[in-house]
Amino acid sequence: MKKPSIKTITVRSLINVLLIIAIVVLLIIGYNFRALSKTAIENQALAHAELVKAGLTSHMKAGIMALRDYFLEEIEQLHHINELKIIRGDNVSSQFGPGNPVWERTELDASARQAFNSSEPIFILDEFTFEPTIRVIIPYVASSEGALNCLACHSVDEGAVLGAVDIEMDVSEYRNHAAFVMAGIFVLSFFALILVLVNTSRTIRHYVQRPLEELVDDATLAYKNQQPVPVEQFKTREFSNVANEFNLLNSEIIAHQEELKDKNLQLLALNDEIESTLRETVYTMGVIEEQRSKETANHTKRVALYSQLLAQEIGLSEEQVDLITAASPLHDIGKLGVPDAILFKPGLLDDDERKVMENHPGIGYEMLKHSQRDILIAAGTIAYQHHEKWDGTGYPRALKGEEIHIFGRIIAVSDVFDALFSERVYKESWPIEKVVGWMKEQRGMHFDPALIDIFLDNVDSFVAIYNQYPADS
Repeated sequence: MKKPSIKTITVRSLINVLLIIAIVVLLIIGYNFRALSKTAIENQALAHAELVKAGLTSHMKAGIMALRDYFLEEIEQLHHINELKIIRGDNVSSQFGPGNPVWERTELDASARQAFNSSEPIFILDEFTFEPTIRVIIPYVASSEGALNCLACHSVDEGAVLGAVDIEMDVSEYRNHAAFVMAGIFVLSFFALILVLVNTSRTIRHYVQRPLEELVDDATLAYKNQQPVPVEQFKTREFSNVANEFNLLNSEIIAHQEELKDKNLQLLALNDEIESTLRETVYTMGVIEEQRSKETANHTKRVALYSQLLAQEIGLSEEQVDLITAASPLHDIGKLGVPDAILFKPGLLDDDERKVMENHPGIGYEMLKHSQRDILIAAGTIAYQHHEKWDGTGYPRALKGEEIHIFGRIIAVSDVFDALFSERVYKESWPIEKVVGWMKEQRGMHFDPALIDIFLDNVDSFVAIYNQYPADS
């Protein structure tokens, strides 16, 4: 799963915070704006009601009450007024009668009764419809103060409610204006949010993400070139501090690397010494076995070189060629377990003696099988299998064909050639023509056909090795 970047995490977190802030701010603005709009609507309605009240009282003062209905018709024609009524109180109705039913009424609904009882204006806003309205009921309170003494005309107590102006206004324009303003605030808030996010993203990219990428690249390059990271390229204190810390760490690493390099060189030298000592030990053990068995001189050296030549020509890897060359001196190490009487017998061995002699591959394998070193593992395989034959008639396990390890097949060719071409206690040296002829006859029987073909193509090289390390030296 791909991990998010610092920019992604920061922007996500910022979006959540900003969204919450934006929602809260919009709710607060919306609530307050609605309150302001409602207050404006109420003030407008109150102004209309006061206008009606002032007009009516002015007609009363002027003694031209006949023009009152005309005045009310004109007021009703004002923009936004849906309906205009005068509510006549019981005191006025009992004194002057019911009045004009077109403009006046005496029935009180719950809202009008509340206005009469409280002597305070009542505002009823119906805003959640397609045609929102507000109803305003403004009571007329009797007072002896001012230019118009209500008590002079009306037989009522001070503070009694004489009537009320009941106006219903259309507030669609106010509501639409409020919605437009709220939409504008929302759009501006949205663009402000986008602006904050873009600016934050650019800031993170410029001051965090890009410097971090540069720090990683510069740190890698500084490590390779063993040079300090240039601190002055970073614009923030934090990254400059990180670069300084990395330079300190890099200096310590370089110092430790030099020390580690010296230790590795010492270890390589020690490993080379151990490997060289092991190879010399293996070769020396082969020579000891050679001397003990009274084999011809340099037999161990020659078999190693024959095997190296065959391994190279058949296409083994450089590592395998080196391994068989180093391990081949121990091919007959098992003869150390064969009694001298059998090992040094000048003539042919009888059946019992041959069985004892044929135990030496197993003895050699038992001596070497416990090691975990590559050379000794290879030597154990060679010791165990170099007397196996391609046709399965060899010993000790009668392995056949490629069941025999390639090392065992190579040593078989090398060992037999040197044995036939050299003088032994039980035989004279064969001439090269006889050796080549016999080994050619054993192609596909005793020996791997591919190895015999290589041998036949390189007989001169085998003879040159023999001559370089002769049996009588």
